[in-house]
Amino acid sequence: MADNVYEKYGLNDAVPRHVAVIMDGNGRWAKKRGMNRSMGHRAGMERIRGLITLSDRLKIEVLTLYAFSTENWKRTAAEVGLLFDLIVEYFIREIDELCENNVRIRVLGDIAPLPQKSRDALNAAIERTKANTGLILNLAINYGARAELTRAVNALLSENVQSAEFDDIASRLYTGGLPEVDLLIRTGGEKRLSNFLLLQAAYAELLFTDDLFPDFDEDRYAFCIKEFQQRNRRYGGV
Repeated sequence: MADNVYEKYGLNDAVPRHVAVIMDGNGRWAKKRGMNRSMGHRAGMERIRGLITLSDRLKIEVLTLYAFSTENWKRTAAEVGLLFDLIVEYFIREIDELCENNVRIRVLGDIAPLPQKSRDALNAAIERTKANTGLILNLAINYGARAELTRAVNALLSENVQSAEFDDIASRLYTGGLPEVDLLIRTGGEKRLSNFLLLQAAYAELLFTDDLFPDFDEDRYAFCIKEFQQRNRRYGGV
């Protein structure tokens, strides 16, 4: 089955090295169905497995998912608490399969303000998968690109660096050592980056889809990869 995945979706092997996804539309998905927003977040969590599986089968190196932004603290305490509870639930349920599939977990963002159970779940997942050599799964949690840049600059200042090149800054980002984003997808119909990987996505292909995230299945993800393969990336050339 894995050998036929490119044929199944009409893809070639020139897949993006690094795909980033802004997972938007969970709440609206639930509202359309007369459900509580919490059901939308649960449905979105179920969708993550398919993205990871297809990314792995396509030999994509890095998948970064925007799970919780620095601005999401503005939501109700109940919704924020649910999102953090889902992190714990996700790793309890999925960690064995992630390990079996050689997935390595990394976290982008400052998780210090998270509840202890959520921090413990994340740290345990990072520790358990740190030796894995397959797909790198970045979870952007309490992440904001401006805060990330500020953190990197402060790191340079603390090291008494007098003059910095871009590579000096890039190496101090949460994504230091990883390839830059090739394809950035946002679900939910909105057309903005929302403070997500602004430096890493400088030359990314952007794709905005009206699919609410719980509806963004493997077929829709593969469609985005196919769209990426049809674009001409010139990097300022002709």
